Amino acid sequence: MTVSLVAARALNNIIGNGPDIPWQVKGEQKLFREITIGGILIMGRKTYESIGRPLPGRRTIIVTRNSAYSVLGCEIASSLSTALQAVSNDPRPVFIVGGGQIYQQALAQGLADAVHLTTIQTEVEGDITFPDFPTPDFKLVKETHFASNIDYLYQYFEKTPSPIE
Repeated sequence: MTVSLVAARALNNIIGNGPDIPWQVKGEQKLFREITIGGILIMGRKTYESIGRPLPGRRTIIVTRNSAYSVLGCEIASSLSTALQAVSNDPRPVFIVGGGQIYQQALAQGLADAVHLTTIQTEVEGDITFPDFPTPDFKLVKETHFASNIDYLYQYFEKTPSPIE
């Protein structure tokens, strides 16, 4: 099972402002679709509610501590580890797509094999941040600049193999 983080952040590491994404960038959501189509999306409840619907062509798992939470067309998991266990036999790629706490947990626990990171070339106001990244555990594999109404930089990182002791 391959687990990737997919995130977009501003230059000042902001990824959200309450339930909202604090920018509208032409082409950035298309890039997200191209990366994640046919895969499995794992996201926190607030991230799901900011999207408002299951995204077509992708299996969606919502992580929430609320055991009564239910969404037609989505699966519910009580934790990130439970969500990952639920998809362990599914051959499709797994994408962790937010929010801030889920990203932090995935990186801190070493769960991500790769990171798809888009940096919007502006600073914005917000209250949700992406963890400090890149870390020494990841190497940059690909980088593409996009010109848009607000330019953005897409970077793809892979986890570096642990040295054998």
